[in-house]
Amino acid sequence: MPSISRRALLGAGAATALARPALAQAAWPAGRPIEVIVGFAPGGGTDVMARAIAPFLEAELPGARFVVLNRAGAGGETAYTALQTARPDGYTFGYINTPGYISVGIERRVRYDRARIRPIARVVDDPTAFVVRDDSPFRTITDLVEAARRTPETIAVGSSGVGTDDHLGLTLLEAASGTKFIHAPYAGAGQVKTALIAGHIQVAGINLGEMGILGQDRALVRPLAAMSAERWSEMASVPTFREQGFDVVMSSERGLAAPRDVPDEIAHRVDQAVAKVLTLPGWQEQAKRLELPIAYLSGPEWERQMPAQEARYRRIWEATPWR
Repeated sequence: MPSISRRALLGAGAATALARPALAQAAWPAGRPIEVIVGFAPGGGTDVMARAIAPFLEAELPGARFVVLNRAGAGGETAYTALQTARPDGYTFGYINTPGYISVGIERRVRYDRARIRPIARVVDDPTAFVVRDDSPFRTITDLVEAARRTPETIAVGSSGVGTDDHLGLTLLEAASGTKFIHAPYAGAGQVKTALIAGHIQVAGINLGEMGILGQDRALVRPLAAMSAERWSEMASVPTFREQGFDVVMSSERGLAAPRDVPDEIAHRVDQAVAKVLTLPGWQEQAKRLELPIAYLSGPEWERQMPAQEARYRRIWEATPWR
């Protein structure tokens, strides 16, 4: 048997070391749990969507097992900070929600840097809406505005947090109507819904897609109007703010992201899996049941839109600071 030189052994060891990352990536997800961080409390639109889509993604990514972790706080900042500092090995993802993902950094210094987070795929673009209890005297946005004019700062409007789409939508309505409300921030849409039904607030700022998570409580509430440019076909009976004379347009995008340095191969596989899932009849039936406004974009496409969104939110901040 021929002898093997020290140089050859060192060369072989170096080659093996270089091959390890590629082998690890090829083996991904290898049956290990994959954490998915949600920046809002259980029961909200992001949480419900994350848990609903997980089994479909697992079927498209053999060996994957997604575990949803709720890290609510600071309008999503707690979750985004955890996401950017996670190991970029494909075993930590998170959901990012605009406008909060972009707008929170406009009003104050935040602990996360968007340059360290990589959008993977947008799943929904969900119009913001104002919702009231079914026994509310408010039948339209005009009714609500007139009441706010008569008694300023007496009507409480709940949101999923400072700088979220619900909060920005409220800010835009105040500017468009010359009114002042009480802003009541919560840690997620589920808490906003509970506060509304319990009578702690008179109006809930939630998304149209979050109407589908209300379950048996759905009959207890009704939407006044949506902040979409046009009526959503799945809820064609819900008018827009614009139809009632208030130029207020706002929505919440929700989609997957990862630490910026996640391997390209893994990012692409997850993006492709999301794109595939959104075309499946089983998922489309589920999305319809949950009333999710599906609006897929690849990660790069989604990220290219964000500078324009940030410019818009900065204009809102300069005109009507929302803190």
